Amino acid sequence: MSIKEIYQTMEYGPAPESNKESVAFLDQHKRKFQLFINGKWSKPSSGEYFDSISPSTTEKLAQVAEANEKDVDDAVKAAKKALKPWVELGGHGRARYLYAIARQIQKHSRNFAVLESMDNGKPIRETRDIDIPLVARHFYHHAGWAQLMDTEMKDYKEIGVIGQIIPWNFPMLMLAWKIAPALAMGNTVVLKPAEFTSLTALLFADICKQVGLPDGVVNIITGHGSTGAALVNHPDVSKIAFTGSTEVGKIIRRATAGTGKKISLELGGKSPFIVFEDADLDSVVEGIVDAIWFNQGQVCCAGSRLLVQESVAEKLYKKIRARMETLRVGNSLDKSIDIGAIVAPVQLKTIQDLVQQGKG
Repeated sequence: MSIKEIYQTMEYGPAPESNKESVAFLDQHKRKFQLFINGKWSKPSSGEYFDSISPSTTEKLAQVAEANEKDVDDAVKAAKKALKPWVELGGHGRARYLYAIARQIQKHSRNFAVLESMDNGKPIRETRDIDIPLVARHFYHHAGWAQLMDTEMKDYKEIGVIGQIIPWNFPMLMLAWKIAPALAMGNTVVLKPAEFTSLTALLFADICKQVGLPDGVVNIITGHGSTGAALVNHPDVSKIAFTGSTEVGKIIRRATAGTGKKISLELGGKSPFIVFEDADLDSVVEGIVDAIWFNQGQVCCAGSRLLVQESVAEKLYKKIRARMETLRVGNSLDKSIDIGAIVAPVQLKTIQDLVQQGKG
């Protein structure tokens, strides 16, 4: 019996994950989120908000504040003021806060996982088993490095205020990659999450308050491209850390040129999946599924090109087609699905156009 025939004999039953805790968090903030600046929730100077929509259900989850240049300036000033005492706290002092954050993320892991799935549209199995556990591990890991800074990295010093801009494909994991190492080494941060996926970053701000993180060490400003541009162009930001498209990365590179700001860019790519004739083709099929359909293909290093030795090409393509027919698409909170929703409307439109072209 083939894989396809085995799957066809299995009945599919939805297994929804409860979102009660995440809904309570949204309701606690009256579904209207402010900016997190200097340890406090602050209304946006513009008075403007935008909707956060669940891509899986198209439900409006909440309204999120739109930060303007003044809000960005307030956040950078708060981070700059907090910098000296945060450095003077020392590596061991900073490690205690990072350990506390890691423990709170573990304690509230289910809420983070469910909220991430609601806001991002990815399957709950991925946020529950991959994203959020890795987030906690990153904070634990960098807490350890904070303790070693005085001995293992005594010739290094903090950079200053770090402006961080993250995308929508791995919201909490990207946040951890940016914030944890920056705080460990004595920097303070102003982070702008993607406009499509701001909610878990705002839940993280709540965690910062719970552990008593000193005011101004972490600031979360929400908004669209203009908010990110204001952060990039602020004169008191010492470094910009950006993950996103190559096009925006080029814009940031031009904007920071000649300013003395440090910069790190993690940009998109076209990664090949290469198959030779001596490969185990059944294993290859599962590898391809993970490479291109994990997180709906919304991964910087997704295996978006398939290069196959001609002698096994047709045999492999047949196996891939059979496996594709067994992939389950559905609500992001259904524990039985393989593929959730596409986050960005512009990406969804591209896919829909390709489907129509394929039909022709």
